[in-house]
Amino acid sequence: MTKILAVNAGSSTLKWKLFSMPDETVIASGLVDRLNLPDSVFTVKQPGVEKYEVKKDNIDYHLAAAMVLTHLKDAGIVKHLHEITGIGHRVVAGGEVFTDSAVITDKSLRQIHKLAEFAPLHNPIEEEYINIFQQLLPDVPQVAVFDTALYANMPKINALYPIPYEYYKQYGARKYGAHGTSHRYVSARTAELLGKPLSDLKLITLHLGSGSSVTAFDHGKVIDTSMGFTPLAGVMMATRSGDIDPSLVSFLAEKMHLKMSKMIDILNQKSGLLGISQLSPDQRDLEKAEDSNPQAKLALDMFVNRVVRYVGSYVAELNGLDALVFTAGSGENGIGMRQRIVDQLSYFGIQIDHERNQVRGKEQVISPDGAPVTVMVVPTNEELMIVRDVQRLTQK
Repeated sequence: MTKILAVNAGSSTLKWKLFSMPDETVIASGLVDRLNLPDSVFTVKQPGVEKYEVKKDNIDYHLAAAMVLTHLKDAGIVKHLHEITGIGHRVVAGGEVFTDSAVITDKSLRQIHKLAEFAPLHNPIEEEYINIFQQLLPDVPQVAVFDTALYANMPKINALYPIPYEYYKQYGARKYGAHGTSHRYVSARTAELLGKPLSDLKLITLHLGSGSSVTAFDHGKVIDTSMGFTPLAGVMMATRSGDIDPSLVSFLAEKMHLKMSKMIDILNQKSGLLGISQLSPDQRDLEKAEDSNPQAKLALDMFVNRVVRYVGSYVAELNGLDALVFTAGSGENGIGMRQRIVDQLSYFGIQIDHERNQVRGKEQVISPDGAPVTVMVVPTNEELMIVRDVQRLTQK
């Protein structure tokens, strides 16, 4: 048995899970929230053990990582830190450089640094945590698992924008996608549940949550995805606009005397469900309010509309469909949202069984027996994909 740590670092949070491998059992998991703020919160969960929680002001990145390792040892979760044989980091942008997860070396770390311009809010933080864990556990191999790796070899017909080709060659202007680790896990798990090789299936996976994306798989290969150069593109999301005419952005910036960077912030943080409803970015809040609040209902209807558009276009690209798969927060738990989406896809033979659909966070087929397209709920597990990649790459 070995122990591998999966790290998912953000600007204000550090999420982690410690797995026993190869049995893939979660030994412990935790969250450090409100980093670099008053009342930072450090929590740890273990199966069969009461949740551990402590508050401390202004926990920074280095202290957060040190607290994780110290607690693992002090709580007896590991006897010695050398029991941890690998660390995997979620890294957002891998560009076209990384078509797979990669063992961290001086060279790969320099490349992650250079790719920060494609994910300026993510890559620098993830790079910093890699450096921190190298200092704390210098002899433990680390692996970067890239959100974009799944899409690196996507067909150029879908990866490129219809702009001058030299912009792609000189500046890397193309669709990079996101949520790749989630879509990769869900597609593989769907094939397992259906008892068929992924290479035999045409799938559309719906990662629906605060951030949402749609990905199409044709016999095991990604052919298209909804997010674009950044995660701002694609379907409407909790606070992100999704696809929008860039001329409108320029028009609004001029009217409101705003810099383009401020307009991008508005499209990322004040648009989507929140922007239309003027109430909440959370679908659950809007569902409670929609009977009495027309804007809440409009926001939900627009979200469904945008998802259905992508699914319909991908069914056409795939020239058929074997399975439609829901995952992530809303996809796994949104009984009503799944119903609303599928109700608009009946033309394609996509149907839902009302009784089977009464499920939250559980693997289940939710289409009727004999339906031409299998509709499924498959909870995502990005951390498991991370530790599997660590094991695969460090055992070579």
